[in-house]
Amino acid sequence: MSCDIALQSPKPEAPDLPIVLVAAVALINPKGEVLLAQRPEHKSMGGLWEFPGGKVDEGETPEFALMRELEEELGIETRPTCYLPIAFASHSYDDFHLLMPLFACRKWLGEPQLKEHQAFAWVKPVDMLDYPMPEADLPLVTTLRDLL
Repeated sequence: MSCDIALQSPKPEAPDLPIVLVAAVALINPKGEVLLAQRPEHKSMGGLWEFPGGKVDEGETPEFALMRELEEELGIETRPTCYLPIAFASHSYDDFHLLMPLFACRKWLGEPQLKEHQAFAWVKPVDMLDYPMPEADLPLVTTLRDLL
């Protein structure tokens, strides 16, 4: 992506969309694989693969949201000190603008279980684009491939 600014073109207007803050995590196992979770078919963007996580509640930090979400969605226990911020996504969908920090996590207690997702897979970073993902997640894949 380039940042060519054509000064003759009109300045774009900011989208008038609500901002949704979602925290996501790249769980990385000892083999260097990342856990991708498949969204349930009945939910928005159903069937797509994503980094686990979820909405940040009012008064909650992204790290505490991840701790809560990972326990609810995958049945694993983590702590905010286990997360390393590595990237973020800023993406406009039709009815909201997503702001999503992505953290890396290499330590947790328990084995991931299917509690809310329909499937999950441990994926090598070079193979992550083989899994259909939401548009906002795609730039994060290249960042992960470069880091891992």
